Amino acid sequence: MWHICHIMISYTLTKEESSKIIGNKVRQLRLQKNLTLEILAIEANMEYKQLSRIELGKINTTVFQIIKIAKALEVTAAEIIGVLHLL
Repeated sequence: MWHICHIMISYTLTKEESSKIIGNKVRQLRLQKNLTLEILAIEANMEYKQLSRIELGKINTTVFQIIKIAKALEVTAAEIIGVLHLL
């Protein structure tokens, strides 16, 4: 099992690259669940435009937002963030 500290230490991606990778993972999970951006935004109790910017990697989101998205997608936050550990 990995720990979130391993992510911070073990990779050399920029903030922008990390944001895009996490956004792609969110989009992948959303599409697997056959959810639209609008529905996921409602389920995650966030603005549609905010979720869109997260998926596009245009903003560096907070852990709190990742947790809200993960809960709405019925996955763990680690499943979303863990994609960074694989690089």
